[in-house]
Amino acid sequence: MLIFIIILTFASIALGVMSIYWLTSRSTSTVTARLETMDPALALVENNPVTTMAERFAEPLNRLVPISAVAAAKLQKQLLQGGYPSQDAAIVFRAIQVTLVLALPIIFVTLCIILNASARSYVIFGAIGAVIGLYLPRYILWKKTLSRQLRIRWALADALDLMVIAVEAGLGLNAALNRVGEELKDTHRDLHHELELVNLEIRVGRSRDEALRNLAERTGVDDVRSFVALLVQADRYGSSIARAVRVFADSLRTQRRQRAEQASQKAALKLLFPLTAFLFPVIIMVILAPALFNLIDLFSGL
Repeated sequence: MLIFIIILTFASIALGVMSIYWLTSRSTSTVTARLETMDPALALVENNPVTTMAERFAEPLNRLVPISAVAAAKLQKQLLQGGYPSQDAAIVFRAIQVTLVLALPIIFVTLCIILNASARSYVIFGAIGAVIGLYLPRYILWKKTLSRQLRIRWALADALDLMVIAVEAGLGLNAALNRVGEELKDTHRDLHHELELVNLEIRVGRSRDEALRNLAERTGVDDVRSFVALLVQADRYGSSIARAVRVFADSLRTQRRQRAEQASQKAALKLLFPLTAFLFPVIIMVILAPALFNLIDLFSGL
């Protein structure tokens, strides 16, 4: 057993050293060298060390465990809604996921060997480590996506109020979106980033309808999707954008109040189970303990 632990430790150290050398010893391509001679800042896009390491590490792993085109598109959409718009985000996520699937079972099995556990424990804890490594990144991404969508949902009401003011002041829709995005830079950074992407897409030549629909796809928030549909219809039929946004802001504020009331009503039900499980047994013990001790003393005296 001791010899097996020594061999496993040596193999882990050797593989770690070889992996670090293989990841860091990337030869500079001709395109990167020419970009560095022209402007060093231009080479940062291609020569990003994090992206380079992730790509080189994920390439053999993706060959071992390939992913379908449908699953890749779904993963890219989930990362986009979680706040990772980079094209390399899926590669980094895939590398982290496959690395955890391989590393956690090895760690758990090594701990079982050190603790002299049975051979059955190797299989059980190895399978548990693989399951954790497979679903832990997706769970973290899901929680981050929900948190980001909640921040965008709460920031949308302030953005609508600012847009009404900007449109009524005489600004066009594009200028109003740009102005609102600048005003939300310090308070609501998630929505500011999304509106900035909308303005950039419009500047590079995309239609405003397409840029707004991309906004709805990137956020995945129902309120943003309704707001985008409202802007598209108001722009297409030539109706007053300020009046439509004001009506939508009032309805959104009403929905926001209803959500708060619904959450407050759910709080009483959620508090019922912790009170029943932890507080009531303690109260019963405090009330009945003196009587119980008196009964014990009474029967022991007999």
